[in-house]
Amino acid sequence: MKTAAQLITEAKAQIKEVDIAQLASALQHNPDTVLIDVREPAEFAQQHIAGAVNYPRGVLEMSIHNHPKVAASGCAPEVALAQLATSTIYVICRSGGRSALATASLQQMGFSDIYSVSPGMQGWLDAKQPIVN
Repeated sequence: MKTAAQLITEAKAQIKEVDIAQLASALQHNPDTVLIDVREPAEFAQQHIAGAVNYPRGVLEMSIHNHPKVAASGCAPEVALAQLATSTIYVICRSGGRSALATASLQQMGFSDIYSVSPGMQGWLDAKQPIVN
């Protein structure tokens, strides 16, 4: 039996992570940056980064093809996923655990230019970066 901490450690060994400064730079310099927040809706509603799209960890894989960047095209889910996969994607949660698991899962789906943000929203807030409440 594995603990959640062990699963997160395993996921982090398989993914790429960025820190708060790297995410802030990407958001500032690349308007096409995709930011997915995998926290629960209540957490997201309380405060989030401008431009982030909320897909809670429990529904991420079933919902990502509806991302606003590709949903308007009205194409099949497989086509939408392929279009979204051409973007650089950042995944954030509260502290980096859920985002690591989500990033590993999205890599398994075929996304390659994808990064987990560590230490998550807590790090974003500690760095006094802007938020939407």
